[in-house]
Amino acid sequence: MLNVKDILATQDMIDKRHLDIRTITMGISLLDCTDPDVNQCAAKIYEKIVRRAENLVKVGTEIEWEFGIPIVNKRISVTPIALVGGACQTDSYVPLAIAMDKAAETCGVNFIGGFSALVQKGSTKGDEILMNSIPEALRQTKCVCASVNVGSTKAGINMDAVAKMGRIIKQTADVTADNDGLGCAKLVVFANAVEDNPFMAGAFHGVGEPECVLNVGVSGPGVVYHALQSVKGQPFDVVAETVKKTAFRITRMGQMVGVEASNRLGVPFGIVDLSLAPTPAVGDSVARILEEMGLEVCGTHGTTAALALLNDAVKKGGVMASNHVGGLSGAFIPVSEDEGMIAAAECGTLTLSKLEAMTCVCSVGLDMIAVPGDTSAATISAIIADEAAIGMVNSKTTAVRIIPAPGKNVGDRVEMGGLLGSAPVMPVIDKASDDFIARGGRIPAPLQSLKN
Repeated sequence: MLNVKDILATQDMIDKRHLDIRTITMGISLLDCTDPDVNQCAAKIYEKIVRRAENLVKVGTEIEWEFGIPIVNKRISVTPIALVGGACQTDSYVPLAIAMDKAAETCGVNFIGGFSALVQKGSTKGDEILMNSIPEALRQTKCVCASVNVGSTKAGINMDAVAKMGRIIKQTADVTADNDGLGCAKLVVFANAVEDNPFMAGAFHGVGEPECVLNVGVSGPGVVYHALQSVKGQPFDVVAETVKKTAFRITRMGQMVGVEASNRLGVPFGIVDLSLAPTPAVGDSVARILEEMGLEVCGTHGTTAALALLNDAVKKGGVMASNHVGGLSGAFIPVSEDEGMIAAAECGTLTLSKLEAMTCVCSVGLDMIAVPGDTSAATISAIIADEAAIGMVNSKTTAVRIIPAPGKNVGDRVEMGGLLGSAPVMPVIDKASDDFIARGGRIPAPLQSLKN
């Protein structure tokens, strides 16, 4: 039962602590849009997305006004296009990406995800066409996001796909060089990708999902940071309990908005993703939460332990607040989207190696990292392989969203604007991994994959 104190506390979090609903994302199945003619398939895709999501932005805006809760993004995710386009007699899925983009523009959403392929155990013809289409698709579209799943705990790691995605990322950076390789900010490579993720760039509507569903992503690093200021110097038990209680409040708000939006749209409510998603705004940073625990700068020794506590406490608080928790659910550490991470990277404390260690205990992985433009495709592939291995062995979702910024070197900055923020170009190890990546084949799944 809500009381006046709870309502006022929530309002204070919204007004002063950057609490918001980061996204309401409508997932739409496109499995009935297949057609041998790629143009007919594109037309079906456009029609179905617009028909299903025509009121998404309108309803989201109404809820914002009525409840006084900011909903930062309204988004759409669709069935992986490699599956939808599999029947098309074509060598390019760019027309399908353009149809997605036009539908997103018509509906007024911020992003649309699902230009995706699932290749953890091997690639079909459709998968190959999709991956080859990614650079041009992201060059010609504004809202479309792409993702490729290259590994899983059950299947191992498809190293041929890992090698290919290193080259695809380089090509995407090159064809969007006028915007500092911005296309790469809309491209993520996964291991253990989930089917109900509401966050971009990795959202897609899985084949195990209903015809249409509404998923919610909440946020609140600023709220957690403020809560920890009241327990300075106290033991970690108190810190964990404080984070847990704060996560409960944040998740309850997300549950309420999600149920209300799904009722008004006439589609099932899916999940609340508990992930603490930062923004470039001062006071809305995961890095600053870790520093509030006693670290001088995020990335110093102790950072991984602090992040493990934060991630676990967020999940414990969230699962008490909602029966439908899913997506990624944890703490995101995207460098360009977190002003504290940016500062830590610029002073040299936060490195790629430390970020890799941190992703063992939190959501996703190396996210929104800018590296020198001359970084080789093989090096990028090796970075992807390392993250995929962490996900495979630990049965968790990991990913790489990396930007080899054309013409940029260590110390330069990549400006992407909006929630994508800006990123300092970080150094990579200058020793080659080319022969490792050239082996190809598949890294076998760990023994735990045989659990059944």
